[in-house]
Amino acid sequence: MTLWTAADAATATQGRSTADWQAHGVSIDTRTLQPGDLFVALKDARDGHDFVAQALAKGAAAALVSRIPEGVPDSAPLLVVPDVLQALEALGAAARARTAARVVGVTGSVGKTSTKEMLRAILSGQGKTHAAEASYNNHWGVPLTLARMPADARFAVIEIGMNHPGEIAPLARLAHLDVAMITTVAPAHLEAFDNIEGIAHEKASIFDGLKAGGIAIFNADLPTTPILRAKAIAVGAKAVSFGMDETADWRLLEARLTDETTVVRAICAARATEPVLFKVSTPGRHFALNALGALAVAGALGADPMIAAHDLGRWAPPAGRGQRERITLDIVDETFFDLIDDAFNANPASMAAALDVLIAARPTDGIGRVGGGRRIAILGDMLELGPDEAALHVAIAQHPGLGALHVIHCVGPRMRALYQALPRRLRGEWVEAASDLAPRARTLIDAGDILLVKGSKGSKVSLVVDALRKMGQATAPKEGTV
Repeated sequence: MTLWTAADAATATQGRSTADWQAHGVSIDTRTLQPGDLFVALKDARDGHDFVAQALAKGAAAALVSRIPEGVPDSAPLLVVPDVLQALEALGAAARARTAARVVGVTGSVGKTSTKEMLRAILSGQGKTHAAEASYNNHWGVPLTLARMPADARFAVIEIGMNHPGEIAPLARLAHLDVAMITTVAPAHLEAFDNIEGIAHEKASIFDGLKAGGIAIFNADLPTTPILRAKAIAVGAKAVSFGMDETADWRLLEARLTDETTVVRAICAARATEPVLFKVSTPGRHFALNALGALAVAGALGADPMIAAHDLGRWAPPAGRGQRERITLDIVDETFFDLIDDAFNANPASMAAALDVLIAARPTDGIGRVGGGRRIAILGDMLELGPDEAALHVAIAQHPGLGALHVIHCVGPRMRALYQALPRRLRGEWVEAASDLAPRARTLIDAGDILLVKGSKGSKVSLVVDALRKMGQATAPKEGTV
């Protein structure tokens, strides 16, 4: 299906096409570019103009450029514009304007990507749904996601993130949202804000992107909930809350964690006589809350709530965001350990949620060298926490239920503060960098153990995850295990 013609793209961007072409997709990376894509020569870590010739050789329909790159003939299919990023934003705005899709924006300190994927699973069963393939939530990711949106989409889910003040509102306005959701507000990116209230105001600015009569959905359980509610009212949105608080419009009554699922009982104030029952295919109260928020979004869009609750079972955490898997060490002896890969991001709220999952998990006894299975955590630095970062790392040692763990290994200079605060019984190893620990991953684990690896992406604890996976064959946990 044609996504962009040369004429439509030129009109949207006020650019000049050097040839007639039709594009079926939009790409910013020659490594993942598909034949027929419009290649967008963004300038970020590297200048995309340096890769235009390669993109065209790989079958790109055309390239969006601000100049004709060296080595590319004048006759090549190009869309020439003054500024490539601004042209991408214009493409995104044009794609949004030409579709009747109901568009949802999702932001929050924790759970944006997981909730976006929950919404994809929920809404796909009720109409053609468009959502970003990855965490494309920044100044180029949001317009790229919009520019890729098919005109006949019924729903679209746009993830919107931030690192600094003033980033969310322009992206939300570009997306022209029907519904906006805030998963939570937590200490993250604190080095760019004075306090958590500043973060809440920035997250609440997603409501500035709502259409007239739009719906603002937010977490009811937060100290900063009044800020979110006040912003929703200020922009004239319909305010809908979710959480455990008695005032929540979608209220979590019970979240029962089993070994591999979370079984949830909730109630919607609008349908108080009909309890909402659903299951999330991974353990975690935070996943239950995000799922409840996703159901609130589905309700706001007019989707069938029963079908939506059922389709939540199609969702599973993506790699690096709480995905759990079984690493089989020996097929004949049926020995294995279980890995919770949460190595993509970390802040105090998501760290606490991940530890809760590990604490509730059951190791497997009797198959390892030490006999009893163990709960093990490998924790990497939490980044961008500002001047209180040391205290926030130390606070992990006071997490309720931490005594259920057998050992905690710490990675990174910031995690040294936690290591020194831990009871001696829980202290494993402390290393300066994940690359120091990854080669010795085999010595940290035994058959029957369950292991959590958690840290900010910059801590590179994913290196340890990779080393652990190489110890055996990875599969999804079996029914009734973990």
